Amino acid sequence: MAGDSVRTALTSPDCLRFPANQTLAHQFDQSGGKVIRQSTGHLVFYRHDGRRFLATDPDGHPLHECEWGVDPGGRTVLVRARLRLDWGRWVGLKPGGLVNETRLNLATKPGWQRLKAEDLRHMAAQAMRVPIEEVRFFYGDEDLVIDAHGQATIRHRKDAFYVLEDGTFESARFMSCMGAMHWEQIDFLPVVELFKSLLPGTGSAAFELIRGLYDDQNEGQPSPRPLRYRGIPTYPSEAAFRLFSSFFTPQADAGGDPIALFMDPSRSHRVTWLPAPAPPLRYFDEAYRLCVTVQGEVLLKTTCADDPAGLSYVNPKGRRMVAWDRSAVIVDGHLQLSDRDCKKDVSLSQELARVTSSPVVPPPSPVDWRAVFVSAVPAVQPAEVFGAVLLYPQDETPVGELAAQPFVADYLQDLAEQDREIGQILVRAERILIDNGDAVISTCVPFDRPREVVAHISHPPFACKQAQQLWTVCAELQRWEWLERTRFMLSSATSQSESYDLVYAWLPYAEFEQTSTLTAWVRALAQRIKTGGNVFVVGPARTGDELSRAGLQRCWEEAVERLPTFAMHKTILPKAKLRSGLTLFHVRRA
Repeated sequence: MAGDSVRTALTSPDCLRFPANQTLAHQFDQSGGKVIRQSTGHLVFYRHDGRRFLATDPDGHPLHECEWGVDPGGRTVLVRARLRLDWGRWVGLKPGGLVNETRLNLATKPGWQRLKAEDLRHMAAQAMRVPIEEVRFFYGDEDLVIDAHGQATIRHRKDAFYVLEDGTFESARFMSCMGAMHWEQIDFLPVVELFKSLLPGTGSAAFELIRGLYDDQNEGQPSPRPLRYRGIPTYPSEAAFRLFSSFFTPQADAGGDPIALFMDPSRSHRVTWLPAPAPPLRYFDEAYRLCVTVQGEVLLKTTCADDPAGLSYVNPKGRRMVAWDRSAVIVDGHLQLSDRDCKKDVSLSQELARVTSSPVVPPPSPVDWRAVFVSAVPAVQPAEVFGAVLLYPQDETPVGELAAQPFVADYLQDLAEQDREIGQILVRAERILIDNGDAVISTCVPFDRPREVVAHISHPPFACKQAQQLWTVCAELQRWEWLERTRFMLSSATSQSESYDLVYAWLPYAEFEQTSTLTAWVRALAQRIKTGGNVFVVGPARTGDELSRAGLQRCWEEAVERLPTFAMHKTILPKAKLRSGLTLFHVRRA
């Protein structure tokens, strides 16, 4: 059996996609390759120099693949990696895949000829208000260059994550980024940016790789290297702490509370992280198309690749309520998956016979997250729901229609906290319409009291994710009546007779250049607004004239590219662009 899984791993086309690794697999024994079966049965394949190039579960199903190369200095470096997610999609990791450049003219500064890289570091530390040690850590001399004319170039390198549509980098789409890791000698835990764009399971899969390489590098050492959370700046969160804690054990200095210390951005680096004795392990079952994640001998979660909900099932142990009413328990060697009234029974493999879980499933919540859909959940493909995240180009390709929506919704949410008039508009609203805002429905809902919310949806996979987010908030607040007054319906099935006192509306990009369509859309929108009602409209710049002709009072307007939320986005992706003329309007019906 052991030989079968090794052979499966080395010959399966899904396991190895990098050409050098395929060659290595064909000549594995002759090239000095080595495979180690860990105590859990998992397999790790190494090159002749001791660097892993493949990790699999006990049956040879791939977890991650690494491609190594040699840099100009002759050092062996990680070139790329592929990470398999629980639901089968592959994501890519490319060290240094995102490089942002800042240029400064130092020629006007007296004595600029004497400036060195270290001087630029001190300038950067002062400007960013971070310790000089952090700047030295992330900016090498090769990242700070001053030419003969006094022009300085500062390069900020980040590791990039990509969605691999077909499992290869030929189909790569930029997804997210994080601080540039020292993959050949892992010595810190990174800050992830654009974390909301990560496909579900990416964080765990990335840390599975980080922990694996870390263990390889610390093998035979008297004590493992302690790690710290580092970045410029850091963004500590409870979610990050939970993820880190799954693979590493936090320790606070002076015996303090690790999470309290970690959550303070100015002190989060003082928490040290050492390897957890039993990090999460994954087991794939191709027959049932599922992935089981365990830690030690305890079941954590189960993910089914063919599940149209796009959600995992979790062990209900210690929970009064299970997220989205989806639980996974083990009874008499069988894995029992429950989604409210829907049950599924799976026989466990021999490797998982030791795994335990809570034997008790909590009662379901009063409201199913799917109940918000007026005519049941629209038909969706599981991969579309799992993959319903907003992706942002790293180049000058305009941001897509759905991905641009948070710039407006987040701005309005911030504005409501700062501007009393806008805040009162949201607070007083009794009936809210969200038209074609499928990526931001939950952001547009004030969670302060019951009110009627109607969402006209056009992108069902994203609407499903928004329904799940609404359920999560209502579950935390224990205010199920708020969810009961929320309705999602396909735009094609909506009624023109209903009226609202607050409307958020996004004109579809496909209709931006169609004058007659824009006119009809604005007129229909105007009919849905109560007297005294307010509307936030996103469309092309000429939408303003159509709004006026429809009898609506224009309060103010702003190009979306000038919103502070988009400016913040450009600090991560400086080349980011929006569709030309995209404008936010605030109008009122007198």
